[in-house]
Amino acid sequence: MTPPSPRRRAPRLGVHVTDAGVDVAVYAAHATGVDLCLFDGADETRIPLPAAGHGVFGASVPGVRAGQRYGFRAHGPWEPAAGHRYNPAKLLVDPYARGLDGDVAHTPETYGHLVGPDLAGDPYGPADPRDSAGHVPYSVVVDTRDLPGPDPTTNRPWTPWSRTVVYEAHVRGLTQLDDRIPEELRGTYAGLAHPAVVDHLLGLGVTAIELLPVHAFSSEPHLVEKGLTNYWGYSTLGFFAPHAAFATAAAQAAGPAAVLAELRGAVHALHEAGLEVLLDVVYNHTCEGGLPGQHLSWRGLDNATYYAQDGGAPAALADVTGTGNTLDFRRAEVVRMALDSLRYWADVVGVDGFRFDLAVTLGRDPGGFSPDHPALVAMAIDPALHGLKLVAEPWDVGPGGWRTGQFPVPFAEWNDRFRNAARSFWLADPGRAAHGLPGHRVRDLATRLAGSVDLFGHSDPPLVRGPSASVNYITAHDGFTLADLVAYDHKHNAANGEQNRDGSDDNRSWNHGIEGHVGPDSPAVDIVPLRRRSIRNLFATLVLAAGTPMITAGDEMGRTQYGNNNAYCQDNELSWVRWDVTPWRADLLATARWLLLLRREHPALRSERFYSGRPYVPGRRPDLAWFDALGVAFDHDRWHDPAIRTLQMVRTAPPPEKDTVLLVINGSLDAVHLILADDHGGRWRLAWDSVWESPAEERAAAIEGSLHAEPGEATVVEALSMRVYVLD
Repeated sequence: MTPPSPRRRAPRLGVHVTDAGVDVAVYAAHATGVDLCLFDGADETRIPLPAAGHGVFGASVPGVRAGQRYGFRAHGPWEPAAGHRYNPAKLLVDPYARGLDGDVAHTPETYGHLVGPDLAGDPYGPADPRDSAGHVPYSVVVDTRDLPGPDPTTNRPWTPWSRTVVYEAHVRGLTQLDDRIPEELRGTYAGLAHPAVVDHLLGLGVTAIELLPVHAFSSEPHLVEKGLTNYWGYSTLGFFAPHAAFATAAAQAAGPAAVLAELRGAVHALHEAGLEVLLDVVYNHTCEGGLPGQHLSWRGLDNATYYAQDGGAPAALADVTGTGNTLDFRRAEVVRMALDSLRYWADVVGVDGFRFDLAVTLGRDPGGFSPDHPALVAMAIDPALHGLKLVAEPWDVGPGGWRTGQFPVPFAEWNDRFRNAARSFWLADPGRAAHGLPGHRVRDLATRLAGSVDLFGHSDPPLVRGPSASVNYITAHDGFTLADLVAYDHKHNAANGEQNRDGSDDNRSWNHGIEGHVGPDSPAVDIVPLRRRSIRNLFATLVLAAGTPMITAGDEMGRTQYGNNNAYCQDNELSWVRWDVTPWRADLLATARWLLLLRREHPALRSERFYSGRPYVPGRRPDLAWFDALGVAFDHDRWHDPAIRTLQMVRTAPPPEKDTVLLVINGSLDAVHLILADDHGGRWRLAWDSVWESPAEERAAAIEGSLHAEPGEATVVEALSMRVYVLD
């Protein structure tokens, strides 16, 4: 092979195909040398890479083509006490690899330090001399210059935030049990774009599918030891390579380029249907774990740079992610890697946005979290990301880690305060009231329904973010499903093998009197209708509130995990979406569709700016008004009265729209005699009542002539129920 030639300009990290071969560059600032290792079957060719400056080793290597398997070996000091862990016996995955071949073995060879058969050893002890090639994945050269298939960047839907409804789903879990899809496509990227999935999403009324991690990932050793796997995928092995196991068997057999093509094809097809694709991305840590963990990539290339250190002696890792390691966003090279990855997924794969796991970690500088952190500023202004949706999970587990509402424009954020308020009002408070205990006041729920200005209004200039910055959710992949929230007071995570110690204990759920699901022959069957009503109340609160709703896949059909609120390691029917829709699930699905239709059809339910409580036009209705059960406007005392559990919310769309909607909420255990609010004229039409098992009951009520009422008219609202009126 012709010797490599040094690069003439600043190198792009990774391996990039040229007409003559490949350009190679890897960052390893504390290394004394790096070898590019090419594999042909079991044969390995090692090519020393010259230093290219600024901690980078790189060269132009002729004769290398797409499909070549490769890796790196890094030379340098083995000084664990100083944070340096160079061990050339270990083959290292290219952090910029566009494709991977093979899986991580959980054997002693994959550790940089000496471990025994139980994989335990002293991380500050001597280096392990065993070769890890064959026990770790090979990086694979992928030519991205002229990829097959249509370009998914050309048909983005560009859905505005005000109309966005997010559907959080797992690639495998969404379609694995769907018998409408050919068996070979179930649980795959291609399966996402099958007409059965597309029709369901469009029929439901969502506009964007948010995928749990599809970056290549690896399971943690402690899970493998228990016979489990990391199902969710928050254990990244490669920030540029799609997870191959989510591709069809045919694509996997054809290699990483085919895996990438399948994913790009799915994104393009979803775009054609008008659906955006968001990715849940994990830039805060990697799969290498804490110091006792495996030696797979970043640890062997530059442990002291890539990972945050605690500053102690001997050197140990700082951990604000709860995983054992934290990528150090105080380092320019870490920021660069994340940005390069984001650009790749935007420009090559064509995705429409990103949800950043534990995003506070990405904004930590030496003083703690800063909304002006270079990484966050760079994401906000990068041309490749301009106009894409950026969503922060606004916390991590480090000091000062809860930062909801504190991310800069253009980020939206998961609103955990919305989740807590909705669960408390509809579930935890009634559960306490059933035992004579006090609950929360209505003001927190009202604030969340109105867009959480208290959290997202603090910007420069003030109020510029708007309600859409609040990604409202009641459930997510992490926690109870919607059906389990109304059936379990306690988590049931025994299947995870951690003696039920894992998962949150702050669930704010209510089993309505008996733990677990109730069969038709149970003496407790009478509580089932109220449980279903509670699900409808929660779902309506989610999709009718100001802000951006996020639905967890399967909640619209009553999916259960049988009380497991941390199913991260359950790649089985416990986590997968069920598509055998029983009658009550069919009714719930119809209700979900109806509520999302109301959201689409009524601009008053999709406010693009925070409410002021004043009319858009003098003398007209205010944009937002609150009333109690007697139709009296709320004052300071009513907001602070814990006995009040009923409220009316009147919302009016800005001109030129002529749309007003009234939400009536009764969170008490008793039916309430209510005077319908508003004194500006017109006539209310009942569009939905959570007492209805199905929207079909709206048609029955229309036949009876019971849908219309005048402001000031009396009506009875059932206990623990919610209504939607629209102004005719």
